[in-house]
Amino acid sequence: MQDPDPQPVPVVAVVGTTASGKSALGLDIAEAVGGPGAAEIVNADAMQLYRGMDIGTAKLSVAERRGVVHHQLDVLDVREEANVAAYQVAARADLAAVHGRGRLPLLVGGSGLYVRAVLDHLDFPGTDPAVRAALEERAATEGTWRLHEELTRADPDAAARIDPRNTRRVVRALEVLTLTGVRFSARMPEHTYAVPAVQLAVAVSRPELDARIAARAAAMMRAGLVEETEALLGRGLAQGVTARRAVGYAQAADVVAGRLTREEATDAIALATRQLARRQEKWFRRDPRITWLTAGDGGTVREQALRTLGL
Repeated sequence: MQDPDPQPVPVVAVVGTTASGKSALGLDIAEAVGGPGAAEIVNADAMQLYRGMDIGTAKLSVAERRGVVHHQLDVLDVREEANVAAYQVAARADLAAVHGRGRLPLLVGGSGLYVRAVLDHLDFPGTDPAVRAALEERAATEGTWRLHEELTRADPDAAARIDPRNTRRVVRALEVLTLTGVRFSARMPEHTYAVPAVQLAVAVSRPELDARIAARAAAMMRAGLVEETEALLGRGLAQGVTARRAVGYAQAADVVAGRLTREEATDAIALATRQLARRQEKWFRRDPRITWLTAGDGGTVREQALRTLGL
């Protein structure tokens, strides 16, 4: 007999773009409610699910976590595919368990679909290996752009939200359409909570965010991103459907292969990260339930967050 689904629990979600300060704000909130004995954090960054992908994902080290327990970190091997449906089940169970211990659950991360999967009424259709394999074969032989054109004709709303170069997401949208006859975009319901939450995001001006991203890319390279990537390639990173496409690791792998210099890779990482940040902001700006925080006359971001939460 299967365990019943976890009951909805109150959650504080800290979301938004990469390099906006989500991790620090999540820890600040945890400390404000009493620290490690009063709050726990559930990761909502898809790439931080992977063991060994630390530098390139800006994953907090154990020492940097201020004693606060973190869940959904280091749960996948780089050869495994990140699955949002499986994450939904696991993350909701984590949040319910944290609440059951009398602590505040915090959901922290910038993977928009993963956040919505946890918080909202969102169901995921099954998969068909044969259908997916056929679509992946077509992508390899015809090009992902041609499948994206097909998706544009069948489901323009979904196509507009999916990068034409993102083979995995294009294939998944067409797979859902093939299996269910229902457009992929139609499966994204209105913003209605299944798990009650307060969502906070940090707004950072574009010039400042771009500067942070450039500094982070350079710092990652100095910290050993290429060496970390080389070690992960030895563990099967190149065979990973999801992990090998992660920003930072794809460019570092090109350094290992001799296709890019470290300087060229650093620039490429900064560019790809800026593009990711733009997509993240568009995603989260569509959600009217999010309270955006901006440092200024209203105080620091931390002060605004605590005031919003009544702390």
